[in-house]
Amino acid sequence: MGTWQMQEAKAKLSELVKSAQSEGPQKITLHGHSVAVVISQSMYERLTNNQLTLTAFMQSSPFFGIEETIFEREQTLTRDFEL
Repeated sequence: MGTWQMQEAKAKLSELVKSAQSEGPQKITLHGHSVAVVISQSMYERLTNNQLTLTAFMQSSPFFGIEETIFEREQTLTRDFEL
């Protein structure tokens, strides 16, 4: 991911947009902190075009409807925990 300072991004907007199209997302920073990411139109459409509900997404899984799946769970009331 390319990184641009805000001042440079403003001065070279067309180059920034072309880089987003050809190289992928471009990060913009202000005072050393990331404040924005510029992405191409095609990437935006891929990210926002998913119209599936969570239920439809789960049902599209290749594992949907498999009855043999067994989920084993420990039946004790307490479990060991390590940090």
